[in-house]
Amino acid sequence: MTYVAMALLIAGTVFLLIAAIGIVRLPDPLQRMHSATKAGTLGATLMLLGVVIASDWSELSSTSGLTILFLLITLPIGAQLLGRASYVSGTRLQGLEEDPLAEELERQPGKPDEMTRDA
Repeated sequence: MTYVAMALLIAGTVFLLIAAIGIVRLPDPLQRMHSATKAGTLGATLMLLGVVIASDWSELSSTSGLTILFLLITLPIGAQLLGRASYVSGTRLQGLEEDPLAEELERQPGKPDEMTRDA
């Protein structure tokens, strides 16, 4: 069980590292948000499972289970709301020639380049 716990902790650390690199390296807020929520959720879940397996199951399993459930419910919803707010506020979409949401959502005119970093 120690090796399983170590493998989960290492995998969780790798996914959290990938999320951190994605936040720093990706060009626009929508891509950075995607990296943080997807890889961050998986990394945190794997690390919590590794801690539960490494320690006493009875004390940490309910707390870790509720924490994992909370992460799986709230992070996708938060990412959706942040992405929508970023899009509506006028953030430029990197790598797309045409806007796929142009007919679905109204965007505010303004200076969308202020929210994006140069690649």
